[in-house]
Amino acid sequence: MTVKVLFVCLGNICRSPSAQGILQKMVDDNGLSEHFVIDSCGTAPFNVGKSPDKRAIQAASRHGYDIGDQVARQIHNDDFQQFQYIIAMDHKNLSSVQTWAPENYEGEITLFMKYGSNRGLAQVADPYYEDSEKFDAVVETLEKAAHGFLKYVVKKHHLQANMPSNKTA
Repeated sequence: MTVKVLFVCLGNICRSPSAQGILQKMVDDNGLSEHFVIDSCGTAPFNVGKSPDKRAIQAASRHGYDIGDQVARQIHNDDFQQFQYIIAMDHKNLSSVQTWAPENYEGEITLFMKYGSNRGLAQVADPYYEDSEKFDAVVETLEKAAHGFLKYVVKKHHLQANMPSNKTA
């Protein structure tokens, strides 16, 4: 069983690459790497080919995640055939993805905060026009959602973690 997850934000340089890096590390740390394919993209084309925002890279790094090698891309039609979970960071991008999706898409398209202990937040705030401290807050929000999502997927797909320190339990 391979669980294929695609995170989506607007430009694919802040939130979605951070979510990708966070979930990838959690998957790796729980011995589940062989069961997951994790990627990210944006709904807009203006950052295609660029690295994540340096503030996102730095915030992720401060929290133990490496996202520096990721390259921004735009969502495309093939993603709806390849990914079971397409997870948006906010309502605007969720709406874009839902509009883009073919009628016969059988996977889940949802907001990432559905899985987090979100203190009332439905969306992951876009830190791009904010100062660098906002990027740390976004990473912390994404960590909570990633933890909840991983628990959900492990239970739904009956996956077993291979490491004794199963953080998904």
